[in-house]
Amino acid sequence: MQIVKSILFGGILTVILVFGEAKTVLAIDLNPLSMIKGAVEAIAEDRSSGDIAKDLAIKTEITAKVIEKMGTDVISLSADVYEQNVMLTGAVKTKDQRKQAEKLTREVENVKKIYNEILVIKPIDKEKGAVENFVDDTVIESKTNALLLDAKGVNVTNFRWRSVGGKVFLFGRALSQAEKEKATKVVRTIKNVVSVKNLAKVRPK
Repeated sequence: MQIVKSILFGGILTVILVFGEAKTVLAIDLNPLSMIKGAVEAIAEDRSSGDIAKDLAIKTEITAKVIEKMGTDVISLSADVYEQNVMLTGAVKTKDQRKQAEKLTREVENVKKIYNEILVIKPIDKEKGAVENFVDDTVIESKTNALLLDAKGVNVTNFRWRSVGGKVFLFGRALSQAEKEKATKVVRTIKNVVSVKNLAKVRPK
């Protein structure tokens, strides 16, 4: 587990340095934790290798569809997939864009269920708003990673998380109701977190 932790934090530092110099950004699925976590999660988590392969294929296709059809129209958009269930998060300017993202996701083969948690908000500033929001949420996501890694009784590799303007969404699988509740409680202690919604399903091994 210590090796995983080192890899994840190294990835956070690299991405923050790169985006810190940016003026504008196409913020589609730019969570550094999830990208690096994806490379190591198969070592310890409870999904089967078949589910991992299907989930990766679904995530890749959703990302491609959103970039092709919606492009820079969105403020930010992320898709997390666990056992073919999809959680959409991020921010868009209109309700129609929110619906469009869900529609594109439904077109992807093997998707079982969609949790559409995309927020409709007004962009703060065309030049710097998306970047500033992204960095703030990245800090929350990095702290979420650190605290869940250290929390006893929480299998962090089975969880996914996103922060959008301080609203945190947890996704994936908990092995018990107690584990799910503990993960929620841990995230609520993080500075600048305004709410926590835990969509993780409970299923023992």
